[in-house]
Amino acid sequence: MNFLLQKEGLVNFISLLDLRLKLETLRLREREMAHTGSNSSMHRSSSRPQLDLSKAEIQGNFEEKYPTILLPNQSHDISHLALDIGGSLIKLVYFSRHQDQSTYDKRVKNVKNRLGFPPNGNRRSYPILGGRLHFVKFETSKINECLDFISSKQLHSAGGESRYSDARTDSNAIIKATGGGAHKFADLFKERLGLSLDKEDEMSCLVAGANFLLKAIRHEAFTHMEGQKEFVQIDTNDLFPYLLVNIGSGVSMIKVDGDGKYERVSGTNVGGGTYWGLGRLLTKCESFDELLELSQKGDNSNTDMLVGDIYGGMDYSKIGLSASTIASSFGKATSEKKGLEDYRPEDISLSLLRMISYNIAQIAYLNALRFGLKRIFFGGFFIRGHAYTMDAISFAIHFWSNGAAQAMFLRHEGFLGALGAFMSYEKHGLDDLMVHQLVERFPMGAPYTGGKIHGPPLRDLNEKISWMEKFLQKVTEITAPVPMAPPGTTGLGGFEVPLSKGSTLRSDASALNVGVLHLVPTLEVFPLLADLKMYEPNTIDLSDHSELEYWFKILSEHLPDLVDKAVASEGGTDDAKRRGDAFARAFSAHLARLMEEPAAYGKLGLARLLEMREECLREFHFFDAYISIKQRENEASLAVLPDLLMELDSMDEETRLLTLIEGVLAANIFDWGSRACVDLYHKGTIIEIYRMSRNKMQRPWRVDDFDAFKQRMLGTGDKKPPPHRRALLFVDNAGADIVLGMLPLARELLRRGTEVVLVANSLPALNDVTAMELPDIVAEAAKHCDILRRAAESGGLLVDAMTNTLDSPRENSSSVPLMVVENGCGSPCIDLRQVSSELAAAAKDADLIILEGMGRALHTNLNARFQCDALKLAMVKNQRLAEKLIKGNIYDCICKYEPAN
Repeated sequence: MNFLLQKEGLVNFISLLDLRLKLETLRLREREMAHTGSNSSMHRSSSRPQLDLSKAEIQGNFEEKYPTILLPNQSHDISHLALDIGGSLIKLVYFSRHQDQSTYDKRVKNVKNRLGFPPNGNRRSYPILGGRLHFVKFETSKINECLDFISSKQLHSAGGESRYSDARTDSNAIIKATGGGAHKFADLFKERLGLSLDKEDEMSCLVAGANFLLKAIRHEAFTHMEGQKEFVQIDTNDLFPYLLVNIGSGVSMIKVDGDGKYERVSGTNVGGGTYWGLGRLLTKCESFDELLELSQKGDNSNTDMLVGDIYGGMDYSKIGLSASTIASSFGKATSEKKGLEDYRPEDISLSLLRMISYNIAQIAYLNALRFGLKRIFFGGFFIRGHAYTMDAISFAIHFWSNGAAQAMFLRHEGFLGALGAFMSYEKHGLDDLMVHQLVERFPMGAPYTGGKIHGPPLRDLNEKISWMEKFLQKVTEITAPVPMAPPGTTGLGGFEVPLSKGSTLRSDASALNVGVLHLVPTLEVFPLLADLKMYEPNTIDLSDHSELEYWFKILSEHLPDLVDKAVASEGGTDDAKRRGDAFARAFSAHLARLMEEPAAYGKLGLARLLEMREECLREFHFFDAYISIKQRENEASLAVLPDLLMELDSMDEETRLLTLIEGVLAANIFDWGSRACVDLYHKGTIIEIYRMSRNKMQRPWRVDDFDAFKQRMLGTGDKKPPPHRRALLFVDNAGADIVLGMLPLARELLRRGTEVVLVANSLPALNDVTAMELPDIVAEAAKHCDILRRAAESGGLLVDAMTNTLDSPRENSSSVPLMVVENGCGSPCIDLRQVSSELAAAAKDADLIILEGMGRALHTNLNARFQCDALKLAMVKNQRLAEKLIKGNIYDCICKYEPAN
């Protein structure tokens, strides 16, 4: 191996030897594993990849205690495919690695060292790379489509999902599978793909999958009554015991007492297979989902005998039965002289659905009663998130329990077995993941899991856009997250279209979508939240339909301007215009989908909605739509910064502190996400707008806790309070907001002896400044300010940026440091349940938090409480928001100070 030695001396030589010894030790362990593996008594799949250490080398700075070791020939890091092959459906879970693994530069390493954050801080003893879990299903009768999908995505190759056709296929590959079909179709998988199926116990997989989902996915469980979906937050410390009712072709009822602790206590042969089998015979439907679709237009009173039919339209109130209660499913067929052709298929489908759902629910409740279980979870692909099915089950549970029990459902309902099979791989890493390390996203063209359709194997962005354009040429509606094919297409890449919908295409009747789970092991919970269980980031309640309509209208109106900025950021090329058009249609499809069913992607909040817009931009390769605008505004603001600092230094400390807070609020006016602020840009330069904004700063503000904050900072009389140890400043926009607002405030804190950590986005969002951009901005500002220069040097920000700008070399400063950390997100808002490990480490010694801007201090976190002092600063740039949250007007200001809890 060749190493670039950055320092000389014996210490470095010894460090180099030590790292080489560590690498050689890994090689020896691998040889031992290869030698002893065949004799091991443990039952582990040989599909678990072995380490390929050929051409291995240390990556990055070899002086680190726990350096990254690059394995260039290692095909993948965790097993990537598992199947649940049932009698009706095949469920597939597969893993793909992130292609954008972050590499930390010298700035990040210096910050972590300064924070006392070890390179292997809170990580596991074995590496788990970030990646994605995908979910997709196929009808078992169309198993060849499943095989084609696996082949087209190269999931059976040694390299996992690949965009290249020459990916290596391991002729001895073994993948995990469960369900009866794992035995029935084993020879077919071997013949077509060269894959051997390692059969896992079905019940064990169901329980493992359910336990993982209930513990790791925040909005996994929900209730469904009378068409209303409500997500339930499960306390993982109070999860067990529960009853798991898995409705596949048949039904199994499992009492779960803990991880790996379960007992099948009951079941029934009347399940999804019964519904589909009888339905197919009676209605001639050609798919399970077509049968479900029919039920939505059915009237079961035409086929079922109701209590009212027996009692002349009256209730049987003495025993609590209403006239509409079903007395006998299909009972009317016994008293009417009609043949099968005289009954509507829609009515037959609904009667079947209710008959089977009611009976399963009754048996489930009786078993819960038998064992004293307070939670009943229903899963399996019979449910499909189908509203009528869930309502029928919920109604039956409510009826038989007299309202004492509730039916709960799982968003990943059909994938319990497949997910459990995936987890049976050794060191898959999923069982150690926490809820804050999983992020669900809904890219256009992702494999779809609700019922009728599955995503085609789109290999790159160009294929995705071409695919979308084909629908547009046929004037066919695109519905997120996956466009469906026009009528008449079949096979892989084609979709069955519900007959009852004609030419209007929508996604599944279930109104339930399952996205792609992103595994991000570096995310952590912000440690300074006062009460994690009580924390709700969103201030706006989007369950209010009028609120939802308003924000959808705002986002839709902003879309053309955003597309223009995005296309311009890529040079305005034809390719950029094509991608911009695709982005606009894709995001519009998401909005339409959520307008139809707000809970389709899980619990919806404004933060999630804004984040979805940024994710959609990145999906179509617009990584920083406002980059040129940010650069221009940074330059203009930096040009006037010296005069501002000189003006501040001429003031007494009380006047200066007020002026600084006024400056932050005034500078926060610059927000390209606000229509009112965008209009201001046409009325003057940013410096003119900033001065106008400052001149209008008159107290009292709408929320005005400045005096309390001043008391904590300056004290009274001769009683001077100690400075804060460390302040976390959550910054907002580029340009005047950061340069003329937050940087001068940071400078004041540094002057008082407080360490300052600027917390910025990991990824661009609108005109928000990012952690990657901040060091250059600080370096430019530091040219005109010794306080900033010394603090930036101490914090490691000027290692490279200042090398050629200082008149003479200087000694390392003993000044309190100014540092920059990324927050772990790429949205105008922030959910503090998922932040970067850097930020979590920085919070360790912090005793002051300053949240700035509408996104971080108003849309989210206005009501958040912390274990330390917190100051929330924002200018309200939306009239509806001002009226709703602070009973004020647009451009009113918030200065909310909350001492430590």
